[in-house]
Amino acid sequence: MTGTEHDKSALRDAATVIVLRDAESRPHVLMGQRGATAAFMPNKFVFPGGAVDPGDAEVPLARPLPALCAERLREDSARDLSRALAVAAIRELWEETGLPLGHPGAWPGDIPPDWTGFATRGLLPVADPLQFVFRAITPPGRPRRFDARFFLVHAEAITGDLDDFSAACEELSHLQWVPLADARRFDLPFITEVVLAEVAARAHDRTPPASVPFFRNDDEKSLFLRLNGAPPQRSPTA
Repeated sequence: MTGTEHDKSALRDAATVIVLRDAESRPHVLMGQRGATAAFMPNKFVFPGGAVDPGDAEVPLARPLPALCAERLREDSARDLSRALAVAAIRELWEETGLPLGHPGAWPGDIPPDWTGFATRGLLPVADPLQFVFRAITPPGRPRRFDARFFLVHAEAITGDLDDFSAACEELSHLQWVPLADARRFDLPFITEVVLAEVAARAHDRTPPASVPFFRNDDEKSLFLRLNGAPPQRSPTA
């Protein structure tokens, strides 16, 4: 992100992806370690993810998000970011791990630079395997603040070799499949520990949740809410 220090501390929309493997036997999740010099959560083990880019809403999807997930993403939001968030999740997964969530197809029009490698494989991004399972806003006072939406995807939806991270960028190191039961032994952000509990509870459920936990931190207070189709709460401000 470029700009002033004020811009850096502004609230940014973001998407995070939890890839779940071997859910029916011994569940594993894909995690990597952030660099020691990273401004946000240095050295922590995290899921792939990052901020929404301006062009994400324009990227074509071979298949859209489940309707229920899109509906929950629109709750307590000033505008509909459901498509952009889904695309950001797929893009960040591809960039940080080299694993494509895609379906064979030809891109209409020009291919955005961030998607060249993805498209070279003959793939279009697909969002229907994504489940929106958690939302959290970074507390005030941090060097970076995100309004992060967490998506769960089962690993069989990934195209290609699940152990091939050769196309990944270098933002995350030590990419690995971590046994879900052992994940809390790593150096994790607090919110990642909370999300892991939600993933463990949903490991065998292939349907999008009707109710999504929302850990909201704004300048006034912290609230643990649920997005469930009820009348929307007051939207947080950056």
